[in-house]
Amino acid sequence: MLLSQRKIEHSHHPYNTVSFENTLRICRMTILDNLALFLRIVEKGGLAPAGRELGLSAATVSERLVALEKYYGAALLHRTTRAISLTDEGRLLVQGARRLLAEADELEALVRLGVDKISGPIRLSAPIDLGRSYLVPILDAFLAEHPEVTIDLNLTDGYVDLVGQGQDLAIRYGELADSSLRLKRLGENRRVVCASPAYLKNKGLPQHPNDLAHHECILMRFGLTIDRDWPFLVDGKERSVVVRGHRIANDGGLVRDWCRNGYGVARKSFWDVEADLKAGTLVELLQEFSAGSTGLQIVYPATQVQPKRVRLLIERIGEAFSSPAATEPAR
Repeated sequence: MLLSQRKIEHSHHPYNTVSFENTLRICRMTILDNLALFLRIVEKGGLAPAGRELGLSAATVSERLVALEKYYGAALLHRTTRAISLTDEGRLLVQGARRLLAEADELEALVRLGVDKISGPIRLSAPIDLGRSYLVPILDAFLAEHPEVTIDLNLTDGYVDLVGQGQDLAIRYGELADSSLRLKRLGENRRVVCASPAYLKNKGLPQHPNDLAHHECILMRFGLTIDRDWPFLVDGKERSVVVRGHRIANDGGLVRDWCRNGYGVARKSFWDVEADLKAGTLVELLQEFSAGSTGLQIVYPATQVQPKRVRLLIERIGEAFSSPAATEPAR
C-alpha cells in the first residue's frame, strides 16, 4: 500500500487521487466485507443462508471464506453437510471482527461527516416476559433518540451463545457462569412460587413445599431442560421438590398467563410477577421457604472496545432499571 501510494504521489495523472481512493475502497471491501460475510455465516448458521440473504452464490461465499481463512492462516469453521461450528480461531475472530467493523463505521462517519454519529445494528437477547414488560419501552425510547440505530431483539428464555450467535449483549437472571463474559448488575431477583386467588380457592393453599405434590404446577422449559426441581429452604437447608403438571412451555409470558387464569402454581421471577402480586391477580406462596435471591444483569462479550451505540444502550438500560419509575412494566 505504501509503495502504491508513493507511485501515485509522484505521478501527475489527473485521475491519480481517484485511483488511490479506489484502491483504499477495494482494500477495505476485501477485508472488512469478508469479515462481515463471515459474521453473517455464523449468525445464519451456514454458507447457503448467508449467501441468500446477501444475494451471493454459494460458490462466491465459499471462495470468500477460503480467502479469509488463507489471510489469517487458520481454519475458522468446522463444516459438515448439515451444520457449521466455530473453531477456536473462528470464535476469536468473531469477537474481533464485530468490534473492528463497528469501529470502522464510526470512524468513517466521524471523518467523512465530522460528527460522532450513533448508527448501526445492536443485537441483544432477553427473557421473554422481562423483555416485553421492561426492556421494550427502553428500546423504543432509545430508537427515538437514535433513529439510525437498528435493534435486533431475540426474546428467549433459553440459553444464548452470545459470541456464536453474534449478540452484543443479553439480560440474564442468575449468577454468571461463563467467565469469558463481563457483566453489569441491574438488581436483585428471586424466584416466586405463586398462584391465582381462583386456583387457591378451588385447590387450597399449600402450607409446606411437600404440599406441591398434590397441586397442578405449570412448568418452564429452558432449552432442553424442564424446570421440575423447585428449590426451597427447609429447616435452614436447601432442598429440591419435584413438581408435576399438565402444562409446560418455553415462554415465560405464557406461563404467567396460565397462572393468572387459574390453571396451576408457577415459579416465576419476581420482576415478572411484581405487578400481579401488587394487583392481587397472583398470590405468593411458601414465602417463608424461599431459597433466596439471585442476580439480574447485563452480560456481554469481554472485548476490549465496544461500539459506542452498544455502550450507550447498556448505560441506558442500567439507568432505567435503577429508577423505580422507569421500570414500571408496560401494559
